[in-house]
Amino acid sequence: MRVELDLAADPVDLTAVLVDIPSVSENEAELADAVERALRKLDHLEITRSGNTVLARTNLGRAQRVVFAGHIDTVPINDNLPSRREGEILHGCGTVDMKGGDAVMLHLAATLTDPRHDLTFVFYDCEEIDAARNGLGRVERELTEWLKGDVAVVCEPSNGVIEAGCQGTMRIQVRTTGQRAHTARAWMGVNAIHALGEALRRLEAYEPRTVEIDGCTYREGLQAVKIEGGVSGNVVPDEAVLTVNHRFAPDRGAHEAEQHLREVFDGFDVKVVDLAAGALPGLQAPAARELVEAAGGRPVAKLGWTDVARFAALGMPAVNFGPGDPTLAHTRQEHVHVQQIRDCAAVLTRWLTR
Repeated sequence: MRVELDLAADPVDLTAVLVDIPSVSENEAELADAVERALRKLDHLEITRSGNTVLARTNLGRAQRVVFAGHIDTVPINDNLPSRREGEILHGCGTVDMKGGDAVMLHLAATLTDPRHDLTFVFYDCEEIDAARNGLGRVERELTEWLKGDVAVVCEPSNGVIEAGCQGTMRIQVRTTGQRAHTARAWMGVNAIHALGEALRRLEAYEPRTVEIDGCTYREGLQAVKIEGGVSGNVVPDEAVLTVNHRFAPDRGAHEAEQHLREVFDGFDVKVVDLAAGALPGLQAPAARELVEAAGGRPVAKLGWTDVARFAALGMPAVNFGPGDPTLAHTRQEHVHVQQIRDCAAVLTRWLTR
């Protein structure tokens, strides 16, 4: 049965409807179709579509533009559909990550016909899988004009608090080599796994930075996340690989972060295998300051990576602001307190209409 969305409804009820339309990554078409149909009924919006990404915007000639972004895909369902409501809590796959935020965006798109800033809404696909498939990246390549604005709000779950900027993330491989030998004659070989001992000692002794930017405190991290090596039970291994993840504050660029890790592991063979730059808070921008005030004036640092970094790379200040506890994302127990959905909608409405 084709679902028709009532965008003027209570955003809590809208969240439940969105959750009940399964949209695991690469299977967002049904939800994207429903979002597009609903938005096309609104005369004050211009609509376009790219794959399973739906975009809408006002063209009121305002001096500033705010870009809202929210992904419509979820991780695989884990026996947590359909949604169910128990008092003030809504349970179900996507309630936190991030259909509550999508519902808030849709509510704003329908109800704010005369906002004080022009608005752009991007409902994109494939955020939960490989970054190369991310619909926001496709829009950046093919419809760049649609992402331009003065400030961006990514409605990822943030417990209803402004989370500013985001950390960068980098994975490296620390590789050691040795020489194979029979373990009965181990002195004839060189054990590559043993050679990782010094790298592990450096990790154990490492003291990560704590950095304050725009009043937000970012805590860096450096952790071993994987170790590989070994040939068989009676062979001295000739190769071993230690994978390390580094979360770095956004005052460091990608090149600086890489140089830092090469200094930490000086003398080792180091290879970068994954990298995403962070995003500065950008809270000094006028529109961003106004949003912080509307949300209660207590921004915190985003301790993780989100798509705010894509907007920062385009030269825009960007924040995370949405309902739901991010620690519940991707869990079978995923749920959201319904008042957070209403509160987020109220804060954003107040910011955009006062």
